[in-house]
Amino acid sequence: MMPDLLNEYLMLKAKDSIDSNSDWELLLRQARSAGVLARLAFFQKKFLLFSPPQHFAYHLDSAETYWLSQKRIVNWELHNLLQVFKLLNIRLILLKGTAYSASGLNAGLGRVFSDIDILVPKTQLKQVKDALKWHGWLPEPMDNYDQRYYEQWMHELPPLRHIKRGTSLDIHHNILPQTCNLYPDAELLLKAAVKITDTDYWVLAPEDMVLHSASHLFWGGEFENGLRDLSDIDLLLREFSGNDLRFWENLHHRAEMLGLGKPLFYALRYTTKILATPVPDSVIEASIIYAGGGKNRVMDYLFSQALKPHHSSCMDSLTGFARWLLFLRSHWLKMPLHILVPHLIRKAWFRLADNTKTT
Repeated sequence: MMPDLLNEYLMLKAKDSIDSNSDWELLLRQARSAGVLARLAFFQKKFLLFSPPQHFAYHLDSAETYWLSQKRIVNWELHNLLQVFKLLNIRLILLKGTAYSASGLNAGLGRVFSDIDILVPKTQLKQVKDALKWHGWLPEPMDNYDQRYYEQWMHELPPLRHIKRGTSLDIHHNILPQTCNLYPDAELLLKAAVKITDTDYWVLAPEDMVLHSASHLFWGGEFENGLRDLSDIDLLLREFSGNDLRFWENLHHRAEMLGLGKPLFYALRYTTKILATPVPDSVIEASIIYAGGGKNRVMDYLFSQALKPHHSSCMDSLTGFARWLLFLRSHWLKMPLHILVPHLIRKAWFRLADNTKTT
């Protein structure tokens, strides 16, 4: 079976020829390893994508039950967070999977995530952190170096975990690190945020939501859930462009304004290549000005490897190397050399020390 079996389903183009037990089992393993099994369950219901055999349907039902349970937990956490933010008179702006789910977007269907992500003005970080501490949200233990790493360089506070409920919270003040070669103006993101209808929650504007997801995937360097994140972008683009005839034009202008044209270029390039996202040719052509020239063949190979499901049927001997190169690239893009070199040496030293202890 071809390793792009899962992609066919994420493109909403299920193959009629997939009918043997081994094919369905392979699809199950690929979807589970990519973190999109619950998403397939909702695709099957919302888009009538396919009629799975009973043994496969059991797994879809289980994945859906798990997602619904997580959604109830997240909704309760958001309710509690909202009470704190109301006391502070600060808008509760949701990011990533939390935002997709709370907004009722297709990208939220079956979207499993481990952290609640929110965006707070940088000037109000201390105020929010102090208030949350009184409601049971405490920082994860970390050494002084990692503490400084977050405070001086990152775009978020150290992760918080609720002392009783165990849920994790990431408080961002921007969508990319302060040392990154791309560092958008957070004020523009905050000013354009929109309120979710019939709620007191806020999310990024549609164009900013896409650009954030693209920046996180193509500048973050972590690809364990790469195909899931690419599917997020695909679903956002399909839904937003279907709701607004000017979306593509607005997306291009917004990328220019925020300085995020390169992540947008990659997002359009690989959603169309891998998931056949219906992007107009004129939009693709307009994004080429951000390509940088000369490296697209190399990047095509690296991302085509990195964005595969983490399953043996989808990988070859160079897949791990490609992901490692993109991991190094992400650090190069996010840190100047005088910070990057000591940081990588320190991380390598501690990893070696940990390995020595375990052997």
